[in-house]
Amino acid sequence: MDLEFHSLEELYKRIKPALNTKCIEMKRLGYTYITDEDIWNYLKEVKWKIAVDLNLYQMVSDVLNTEAVLIDDYLKQKLNMKNRKIYFEEEEHEKD
Repeated sequence: MDLEFHSLEELYKRIKPALNTKCIEMKRLGYTYITDEDIWNYLKEVKWKIAVDLNLYQMVSDVLNTEAVLIDDYLKQKLNMKNRKIYFEEEEHEKD
């Protein structure tokens, strides 16, 4: 049975159960801040970026077998790339 997906959103919905399972596993390992979306983004941007003609079972295997630390490192790198600014003013609750 060949499955074809016409969009990334369709594919995402199809492998969502595997993403949920991986997310639960990661929470048990202490990565409580990582979401299904983070796992998807890691795989899409790193693991599957140059892959061609992947089967659904290969993608699910990638989701379930990717090391948690790799996803965590990816997310931390993404967070470090965001613009950060220095706050010179006190927050409202500190002024009281």
